[in-house]
Amino acid sequence: MPDMTTNFPTLISLSQRLKQPGLVVAPGVHDMVSLRLADTFGFEALYMTGFGTVASHLGLPDAGIATYSDMVGRVKAMASMARAPLIADGDTGYGGLLNVCHTVRGYESAGAAAIQLEDQEFPKKCGHTPGRRVIPMADMVRKIQVARDSRSSSDFLIIARTDARSTLGLDEALRRAEAYGRAGADILFVESPETVEEMQKIGRSTDLPLIANMVEGGRTPVLSQRELETIGYKIAIFPVTALLAATEAMKTVYSQLKNTGSSAGAAVPLMPFGDLTHLMGFQEVWDFDKRYAEEN
Repeated sequence: MPDMTTNFPTLISLSQRLKQPGLVVAPGVHDMVSLRLADTFGFEALYMTGFGTVASHLGLPDAGIATYSDMVGRVKAMASMARAPLIADGDTGYGGLLNVCHTVRGYESAGAAAIQLEDQEFPKKCGHTPGRRVIPMADMVRKIQVARDSRSSSDFLIIARTDARSTLGLDEALRRAEAYGRAGADILFVESPETVEEMQKIGRSTDLPLIANMVEGGRTPVLSQRELETIGYKIAIFPVTALLAATEAMKTVYSQLKNTGSSAGAAVPLMPFGDLTHLMGFQEVWDFDKRYAEEN
């Protein structure tokens, strides 16, 4: 585990970073503990996963149940604490064109570096799950135009995601991605390619930065950093990797507590309690208390 006191060099904005060579690896963060921990490693960006955030915040599936109000508060909390730029999942924009305008302004004001908007019908479904349906391409084009016109700064990036691959095929997904780029999207996200060959075709289709969605157990092959760079991807998100690992570890711990009545001899490694208090900022509390302690 890295030294949590490490002073990393000042990060540049995500828009500036995308102009430089190399893949941006953005791990998924789903709550404030994962956000604080991931940010100690010096990643160049973090990805606020909709799946994980809805699960951890509401205990519900990422199926269009969470509202703008539910999510913008999480964006603000995460972005205000993160050192790295935060890419935030904005679902479908939470409604029609006026909702998209409101959502973009809200996410930008909350401190996100980029918002991801998708072309699914409402209520949306989590990517890599069955039954996703998309709205007409022209409707999504208008959403991207509204998003572009609603932001205050061009440094706040618009990510256009299409879920058309699973129901309408890759060629339609690429046609949509091209249209979304022309409409003003800064980054394109063609969801759920199912083979390396499909990923390569996506990489050849555009000069705009591309996102690769690496979901363990999902529809898309999980590739190495070098493979993704060679194909032409610029950002690789790993939305649920940490959540999958944490949930499996908790499952083991809870099973042991149920079966043995104790945590003695835990089957999974446990972070030292002192490290956890350090991560969560207790040292600043103790320093504050010491500084302002009443003299006896």
